[in-house]
Amino acid sequence: MAAPNGSANAQEPAVEFNTLPPVLGINFGNTYASIADGLAEAIANEDGERQIACAISFHGEEIHYGTGAMHQLVKNSKNTILGFRNLIGKKFSEISQSSSPISAPVIQHPDIPDEPAYKVEILAPAPSPIPPSTQPSNVNTPLASKIGTPRSEPVPAERILTVSEVTTMFLANLLESAEDFLGKKVQTAVMTVPSWFTDVQREALEKAALAAGIPVKQLLDEPAAAAATSTTKEWSEDLPADRTQLVVDVGASGTSLSLLSIRQGLSYVLASSNTPGAGADQIDDRLIKFFAADFTKKTKTPLTVAPSTEVQDRRAEARLRLAIEHTKRTISASPGAATCSVESLKDGLDYTGSINRMRFDMVASPVYGAIADAVISLLSDAGVDAHEVDEIVYVGGTASLPGLDEHIILSGGFNEDVQTPFARGTVTGGGVGDPTTVLARGCAIQAALINDLPQNEESAEVVEAFHKPTKANQVKATSRTLGLLFPSNAPEHSDLGGVFVPVVQKETALPVRRTVQFAVGDSSRRVAFEVWEIKEGIRVEKIKGEPLEDDDEDEEPEETEVKHKITSKEVLLGALELEASKAVEVQFVVGIDGQLDVEARNVGGENAERLHVPAP
Repeated sequence: MAAPNGSANAQEPAVEFNTLPPVLGINFGNTYASIADGLAEAIANEDGERQIACAISFHGEEIHYGTGAMHQLVKNSKNTILGFRNLIGKKFSEISQSSSPISAPVIQHPDIPDEPAYKVEILAPAPSPIPPSTQPSNVNTPLASKIGTPRSEPVPAERILTVSEVTTMFLANLLESAEDFLGKKVQTAVMTVPSWFTDVQREALEKAALAAGIPVKQLLDEPAAAAATSTTKEWSEDLPADRTQLVVDVGASGTSLSLLSIRQGLSYVLASSNTPGAGADQIDDRLIKFFAADFTKKTKTPLTVAPSTEVQDRRAEARLRLAIEHTKRTISASPGAATCSVESLKDGLDYTGSINRMRFDMVASPVYGAIADAVISLLSDAGVDAHEVDEIVYVGGTASLPGLDEHIILSGGFNEDVQTPFARGTVTGGGVGDPTTVLARGCAIQAALINDLPQNEESAEVVEAFHKPTKANQVKATSRTLGLLFPSNAPEHSDLGGVFVPVVQKETALPVRRTVQFAVGDSSRRVAFEVWEIKEGIRVEKIKGEPLEDDDEDEEPEETEVKHKITSKEVLLGALELEASKAVEVQFVVGIDGQLDVEARNVGGENAERLHVPAP
């Protein structure tokens, strides 16, 4: 995968409307969505929210979206639709019927075979009133017949909506919010898609977006969108251009992990995994049980939550589920305690509870542990030590929880210097490292790139490659680091027998071109060096701790592990020697099939030497 390679308020944009590019980035999740403009800044909708709930609710003649729809869960759950993104493009027979008991269930469409749908109750407009009589004025007719029949009240009706139709309605609402902010029509849009989506699901999602009026130029895999954001200058100016990055995407029902190599702004997927059953829903379920038990303790009124079938308790559960969203956001933004307040939770009794961060992390600990175990498993399968990971990027609202970051770093054995949004203090606010807007901003960056391409035949081919990616577009990468070794007998260089200068890092997407330059002095001299493949690894050193004064003399002091990055020579690819003065420039070119061409030339002179290493 190759990536191309602040926040604005809806009422007070950072720039004038007419200066904003007509592009849109859309992160369409299963639970929440977010949108960003051409400056890669998150856009708030009409409710002032950057995290927009993926929910639609039908109430009489009205249709509610986002948070307004979520509030309908309490008294209008059967007409409120959630979790439809993951169902797009699927057949009814492919869908698990264990849907949430607090929202509209998925049904078999009555007219379309094996098509999932939703049935909601609405108020349909009444039939048109009877028009007044059109008899000529000279015809003697009763006065009453010359007056139109008054319109009657709306009539109850049922409406059947396919998953595609629901998706189109929601995406059209997102587009409306974006164009209201931009003050102009969107010309180019890029939308996220889970990497595990099938071709059928991708096609269905694209059709729904186009039906909503969104000019989708690319469906961008979520890890690619994260990489597009994290390779911008604003994000990575204090980070090395070559680094290994772990993307932790915590969704509603599971967690997706991607291990990427970032090389000079380009990303390459080293490994990925999807862990169902370890996501926001599981944390919510545990918090609901915690607060339900606290309510029962304080009021002596039993409150049972899922899997209870009592209607009254289902409504109480829905109220709690809405309230804990505020609780989680408070915990994410503040080190203090957070409250959970619900009016008339059950039997007319109000409830206000609180939870501090330590207790919160204890409640969520099993989910944190499952995510950390998935991280450890991914690194093990990829053959990458946690100390080789330079950066962790978090995606999703649940990933904003500090306790999750602490659990992953401690359990996974990461280096204490590993970069995270929490380490840099850029977790909330809509910009830089905010996990809730990372994907939308990455899509906006990609949309701006596509929109800026010149209108010619060559660019049309590039846009088509973005739009219809195929397996032929998948790239290879280097397996080891390539570089120059300048022989030396100095003791400090004894490990490699000289000074090694890396030129092409391992896991760099192919084809690649890299150039290094070094000074050789004012006078002319012979310069010689070797070209090597270098193997990198981790050496573990066990160090015994100092015994404490109150420790038992018979007990051995605890051992701690200290990890060191090491390098060793693997394959000698060749050597070059040339006459040079002042400076030498060396260029490495690795082709798409792995062949290596090295050219060394005297800067400002004509001397040049070349080395060709055929593909393995």
